[in-house]
Amino acid sequence: MSKTLKLADYLGKPFDCSCGRTHSTTLEGVTVSAGAMKALPEYVEKYGFKNLYIACDEITYGIAGEKVMNILKDAGIKAKAHVFKGKRFIPDEKALGELMIDADRDCDLVVAVGTGSINDMCRFFSFQMGVPYAIVATAAPMDGFASSGAALIINSMKTTIPAQTPLFIIGDTDILCGAPARMVSAGLGDLLGKFTCLNDWRISKVVNDEYYCDEIVNLVTDCIENVLADADNVASRDPKVIGDIMEGLVLTGVAMSFIGNSRPAAGCEHHMCHFWETLELQEGKIPVLHGTKVAVGTVMILKMTEFLRENRPDFDAAREKAKAYDQAAWEAKINEVYGASASSIIALEHESQKNEVNGRLKRIDAIEAHWDEIVKLMDDNMPTAARMIEILKSLDAPYLPSQIGFDDDRLYNAMLYAKETRARYTMLSMMADLGVTEDLAKKVVAFVNEEA
Repeated sequence: MSKTLKLADYLGKPFDCSCGRTHSTTLEGVTVSAGAMKALPEYVEKYGFKNLYIACDEITYGIAGEKVMNILKDAGIKAKAHVFKGKRFIPDEKALGELMIDADRDCDLVVAVGTGSINDMCRFFSFQMGVPYAIVATAAPMDGFASSGAALIINSMKTTIPAQTPLFIIGDTDILCGAPARMVSAGLGDLLGKFTCLNDWRISKVVNDEYYCDEIVNLVTDCIENVLADADNVASRDPKVIGDIMEGLVLTGVAMSFIGNSRPAAGCEHHMCHFWETLELQEGKIPVLHGTKVAVGTVMILKMTEFLRENRPDFDAAREKAKAYDQAAWEAKINEVYGASASSIIALEHESQKNEVNGRLKRIDAIEAHWDEIVKLMDDNMPTAARMIEILKSLDAPYLPSQIGFDDDRLYNAMLYAKETRARYTMLSMMADLGVTEDLAKKVVAFVNEEA
């Protein structure tokens, strides 16, 4: 794979990779440009669709949904729109039932008009219906456009369910450039979070001998470094820069399709986001934008790893702490911290055994044997927390948990317990194995209070 390849070069073209696998994606088309919505009838005619089901909420209908319906009407294409009511769309069981009830049984293409939540719902709904789906993006605040997993709210817990990748994606920069500033900064924040997530993958390869693909890591790294280079110009709403962010978010989704899971795009910074969102939903709050929480989580992880690198860990103390692990005490704490969602977290632990003593001891041995290599990975592959803060400040975007409504306790608990939302090994997992999470978390909380 050459670094000069563009997004279009990866679509619908399986390739044999140096990692030993054949990568492919079912995403066949991406159009990101001024006036891109006019390409919708061309896609429909190309694939011979006859009866479209358009899903949007009240806001996205006003931004693009009505225009989509008019474009389709002018082209003589049959389409029905479902508009979800309310201030904020939540992709939960109620919304799924509503979408199902209103659908024509003979619809042959579902089109999501919107961003993350609408996209996730349509991804799952269309998969269950056995028909393809496509996206007309109204903003670029997150990286889930091209993934095959649907992040839904089930029993007040954010859960990723296997579904399908869209057939095509349209990002009209005339629309994207008009998105609210908070959504633009959220998209950038989600992309910049790839620095920590990719390092999670690198570290897990060293510690656990996890499958790892250099080609995919290089693909995502090239993308985020290009965006990082232009990050100071995002506030100008230059169509090229906004288009590059949209394409970058799509490309990271393609990377997920290549691997078959979210490893190339989601790590400990996303786990902090999931932790916070779980509690927001339990409390009946409208969640802060996903990408915004990822950006804040990324700053916290970067600062945490900076503190971690200051001193070589005491590996013997880590082993003693691992041996003292008390499953009952852990479950009691999870019930306290996660509330109504605790049962899902505990069930995951019973299945994955990620905190089991022998496994932890084996990982501690591997971390000690490769500590200098791990430090070099953290030094060479991630920006500083200060640089991330500088970028987010330039957009007047949040960079501290307190700026999005999360107090010291919620930050502290995220650093200790967000890793429990997934079985995936991350830098937070490594810090827990080393028995240093509590000390590092206290330092980060102190740093946040100094910055506030």
